[in-house]
Parts: sequence; structure tokens; C-alpha cells
Amino acid sequence: MTITGTGNTPDVVDVVALGESMVAFLPTRPGRLADVPSFDRSIGGAESNVACALAAAGHAVRWVSRVGADGFGDHLVEAIGAYGVDVSAVRRDPVRPTGVYFRTAGERGTDAHEVAYYRAASAASAMSVTGVDLAAVRAGRVLHLSGITAALSGGCLSLLRELTAPRERRPLISFDVNYRPGLWPDGTDSRVLLELARRADIVFVGEDEAAEAWGIEGGPEEIRAVLPEPEALVVKQGARGATTIDTRSTFESALTVDVVATTGAGDAFAAGYLSATLRDLPVRDRLRHAHLWAAATLTTPGDLAVPPTRNTADRLATLSEASWGTLRLGPGWTQAEHRAEEEVRTP
Repeated sequence: MTITGTGNTPDVVDVVALGESMVAFLPTRPGRLADVPSFDRSIGGAESNVACALAAAGHAVRWVSRVGADGFGDHLVEAIGAYGVDVSAVRRDPVRPTGVYFRTAGERGTDAHEVAYYRAASAASAMSVTGVDLAAVRAGRVLHLSGITAALSGGCLSLLRELTAPRERRPLISFDVNYRPGLWPDGTDSRVLLELARRADIVFVGEDEAAEAWGIEGGPEEIRAVLPEPEALVVKQGARGATTIDTRSTFESALTVDVVATTGAGDAFAAGYLSATLRDLPVRDRLRHAHLWAAATLTTPGDLAVPPTRNTADRLATLSEASWGTLRLGPGWTQAEHRAEEEVRTP
């Protein structure tokens, strides 16, 4: 898959990411939400995580969303913009608030983990075909979307249907299923994610997501049978690795990492894969870059991490199968690589 330029808009960027970002409050110590006395403020949002990671790696990226005309909205725009992301197309809502959420220090998928979302009727839920700058959204080589947006409101779902509809000179559509059961009560509407995925060019989905959202219990080949339309289907298989199915099937094992937190790793994986795709790297290298970027986030406590430098990622992606299989990455490995490259550049 080779990505070409799109449109005649002068401000075409590498990637446009559209979706809700929220202010995240992370506990200063472990414990139940009822017991944690204070929280540190951060940002969280699947699409903005992808945008920030790609911008930090030197890509031209735009984030499109809607935030409240409040202090939290100010913080999101400033914090995401600080990564080098173009936030000029973010609209402010004078009535609806910016979404926020609180979470415990425990990991998702455990009984100890708690998340409290305050996003109902948020500013982002008012995104619609008429509520965003469609020209700015479409002025990218890649448009990255996720299933989270589809669940926010009827207007958001209509917007995603419009953006994924076939049209001349459409950007390459990247779609991360990002199934969140809490956003789809009783699972009654989650199959709309299958509809959207079928209209995308690159689809990211976990084996566990496919099973929970669509009842597909098999592996990548069975998921591909239900999703034959995308040019590339990327199936995440947890700690085992990931498989891309395009004209053939390519599996690449995951890295051994000293995990600090898993939050945001899927977004980093997508960002790494898109970065390598923008550079037209081979499929194996796209998967390896995705694993490396995910490893950067897995070895840090927050949703966002400094991605590996391009030189480092390129070097590690060309390791032999044996060397790749024995590579182990721990906390701070990307920071160390950035410091080492800076020292080389500094006379």
C-alpha cells in the first residue's frame, strides 16, 4: 500500500485524526476512587493520542474535534498543540462542556480498575457533518478515525458515515475499531462498527474486540472473512503479536517489555503502523514499528510516550528474527535513545 497526496487544499498534512479528547485525572497513589485523595491532570483520547505520537515523530498532523469553551477545553487544545499538532480546526462549544474522566492506578481488565467518565452531552458529542470543518478533515494523506466516535451520538455516527463513504480523491481511511462495551449498552448497536470498518482502507482490531463486539471467535483469517473489503486488516493478538492481512498474511511477534501500564498502547501501535505506512516501508517493518511504538507506551505510566527516534526504530526493525525475539525493552528506553542521538548531534 502506497499513500499518495490528496486534494488541492494548500494545507494538506500527513494525517488528520478526528475524535474526542478528554481531560484525564490520574490518581497520585493506588486505591479505590473513593479513597484516592488527589489526582494529577493529563489528557486522554484515542485519536489525539495517535496525533500526538505522530507529531512527536516529525509527521505533519491535524487534530479535529470539538471542546467546551471552558478551562478544560483550553488545556486540551494547548497540550495537544504543544506536541506540534495543528489544532486550528478544533471548534469551541459555548454550551456543552469538555469531557473529563477519572481512573484508578489499576490496569484495565482487572477487578481493581475503575474508570468514571463524565462525557455525556460533551462538546465532542455534538460533532456532526455540519459541526466540523470537512475541508480540514479531508486535507490529509491519511484520515484516522475510531469506533469510539461512532458511539458518542447520532450526529457523530452520521459524520463517520459521511467521512468513510466512497468519494473521489478520498484520503486513505484508517479505522481503529476501539470497541468500548460501556459505550454500547447491551451490545445492540456495536455491529455498526463492522459497517464502518468495511468502508475503511486500513483497519485495526484486536482478536478480543472482534469476539466481544461481533462474536467472531476465530483468528485473523476468520476476521478477514467477515472484513474482506479493507486493503489492509491489522489484527492485534495481545502478547503474541499482530497479523496484517492484505494480499497475504504477515505475522510479527510482539516484543518482550517490562510493562508499566497498558493504557494508550493500542493508540501507539496504530501510530507506529501509520508512520511506517506513510514512509512506504514493507509490511513486516510496519508491524515492527507498531510494536516498537507500543513498547514505548507500555514502559511509561501515562497514555502518551516519547516514540522511538526514526533511526532507532529503523535499526531495530531490521533485526534478524532471532535478535528481534530476544530484544527486551524497559522503562525509559526511548528517552535514552533520544539523549544518545542528541549527544551525537551536539558538537
